[in-house]
Amino acid sequence: MPIGARMLSSPVVKTALITGITGQDGSYLAEILLGKGYAVHGVVRRVAIEDPEHRLWRIRHILPRIRLHAASLESFPSVFQVIQRVQPDELYHLAAQSFVGYSFEDEFSTLATNTNGTHFVLAAVKEASPGTRLYFAASSEMFGDAPAPQNEQTRFQPRSAYGISKLTGYHLARNYREAYGLWAASGILYNHESPRRGFEFVTRKVTSMAARIKLGIESEIRLGNLDARRDWGHAREYAMAMWSMLNHETPDDYVVATGETHSVRELLELAFDAAGLDPYRHLVVDADLVRPADIHTLQGDSSKARRVLGWSPTIAFDALIREMVASDLEYYEQAGARAGAHD
Repeated sequence: MPIGARMLSSPVVKTALITGITGQDGSYLAEILLGKGYAVHGVVRRVAIEDPEHRLWRIRHILPRIRLHAASLESFPSVFQVIQRVQPDELYHLAAQSFVGYSFEDEFSTLATNTNGTHFVLAAVKEASPGTRLYFAASSEMFGDAPAPQNEQTRFQPRSAYGISKLTGYHLARNYREAYGLWAASGILYNHESPRRGFEFVTRKVTSMAARIKLGIESEIRLGNLDARRDWGHAREYAMAMWSMLNHETPDDYVVATGETHSVRELLELAFDAAGLDPYRHLVVDADLVRPADIHTLQGDSSKARRVLGWSPTIAFDALIREMVASDLEYYEQAGARAGAHD
């Protein structure tokens, strides 16, 4: 270097690792982190890399900008190797068997995947990358039938294997924070939806069926408990809350919610109205779709997140559902056009 020359300093690039990057939350979070200049890595099953068309559709548009690592949350060595290799500044543990209804059908795999997977991630960070800040995706299902609204001090009363598995992960994360000094924060997220939501969830089931009935693909929609009430927000805003937690001075646990509840009946009426349909001309109430131990009302009090993190939701429920219906109409119209082109 010539005498008198100054070395130009380049901005420090943070590295983030996301388990569950192919899911709804992971895809939005990856976009947010890329926008903030992060180097983004994701953990996926090897089958996803081998079949990107069907398994990576939520992140297809950002694939050239991220790096994926094949690993299984059921295998500690594979989790350990990825974390040791990446040495992330921030790790967002989002991967889980996340459909509550399925957890009633297969309690064993739900408990094993969610509990062991979280334990493996925590243990691997402790041993291989102790400076990493870790986010654990907890769930409002941990509260079960606790009186509404629920906050960080509310007693947990899970009513499903999924809720139990998330509560176990929550306690594991807190224990690693308190016993080993690991920087770990948990987000107790209430229901959050978007056009990227899986079709097995009731919101996407309703909006996609509204679109399919509108286009003449289907003629009826089958639902169970129409009176169940949930606190529904937009996944993109909830992903932003995750980042805010890991970029706060100290690790802590936060409820993330809108504070408003809506019934499945309201969801149905709003979605079908957005499609220009009368829902009750197409609705079939099916008792077989009612869960064995359903929760009537989940409503979150996110006062702490608003006060400490400065986070607050801005997208209203009706805007969220109308966005989802519009997206599903476009999806099925394009799918029909593609099918017609091949006839």
